Amino acid sequence: MVELFVFLLLALAVWFVSDSLKARETAYAAARRACEGAGVQFLDDTVSQSRLSLARNAEGRMLFERHFRFEFSTTGDDRQQGRVRLLGGRVQDVNLARLWLVD
Repeated sequence: MVELFVFLLLALAVWFVSDSLKARETAYAAARRACEGAGVQFLDDTVSQSRLSLARNAEGRMLFERHFRFEFSTTGDDRQQGRVRLLGGRVQDVNLARLWLVD
């Protein structure tokens, strides 16, 4: 019985890490698209998760809500913070400084 519990716990951990990596890739792509659309430079490898919580979607299902931060530059010599919010695996919004972009 203990072995089954340990196996299930390990499987849950593997799923969570895999889901988190997939969410980071989604946030990375959304940040890149938003920067291209706004005409600013996306600074590579700056996407990092800043918050994780539970939230309900429009159908009332409980999903992970992840907030990611990234950096971009308007002139090439400055750094500004942007944010991406995901609910489940879907991008809810992207924030570039004071400019809000919604998918």
